[in-house]
Amino acid sequence: MPSPSRLLSRSAKPASILRDSLRLTLEDGREIEVLRVRDPRARRIRLSISERGTRLTLPLRASLVSGDVFLQQHRGWLAAQIDAHGATLPLQRGITAHLPLHGDQRPLRWEGGRFSHVRMDDDGALTFVSPEHAGAAALQRALREFYEARARADIGRWLPAYLSGLPRAPSRIRLKIMSSQWGSLAPDGTLTLDLSLVLAAPSAFEYVLVHELCHLIHANHSRDFWREVEARCPGWRDERDYFREHGRRLKAELHALLS
Repeated sequence: MPSPSRLLSRSAKPASILRDSLRLTLEDGREIEVLRVRDPRARRIRLSISERGTRLTLPLRASLVSGDVFLQQHRGWLAAQIDAHGATLPLQRGITAHLPLHGDQRPLRWEGGRFSHVRMDDDGALTFVSPEHAGAAALQRALREFYEARARADIGRWLPAYLSGLPRAPSRIRLKIMSSQWGSLAPDGTLTLDLSLVLAAPSAFEYVLVHELCHLIHANHSRDFWREVEARCPGWRDERDYFREHGRRLKAELHALLS
């Protein structure tokens, strides 16, 4: 028969992760939302910013007061990080005045209409048409459809120039929101690209497409692979540096707009 101590240890459940959110006013008066997470695995109070926003992680032994004090002490750091990587602002009908696209912030107009959709006007500005009663989910769905359509148009314009130099074409191309990667190539030839690439400078977007296409030739990052990339995109190092500087902001912007 198992000992009582073993029975007790088997029945014990690990502490769950608790989440809530709070508003924090920065030193310059801006308000941001902070996700507060009480994690039994955490060993210390930690503050982080990612494409999903600002997160305060507390170990079980830490009090909420100590977490608030930690936030107040790091308001300056948070403001600097937001300035460097972009504020994560949600999509709001009639309030959002610009949308990121192709490396620019495009002016955005709002109009009433029977169904929600986004169109690009002749002057390069965007118009968001939606019913007055449209909820956040409908607006986000319409914006995602617009971004996917623009991304597929870009890919369709660039792809033919590279197909003749490949052993085979991708079996299909998917667009999805990726947390860290910009693209991937599956063994079956499916090429997946991060949707936030449509927010980037077009040359940077095209570089990622070229990078993944070259994996159809070399499924690694060998010298031979990079020679293939350079033959098709001589300025690939500049594009890589672009993502190092702006990549986190691009992912954060897309996450804020579509979440």
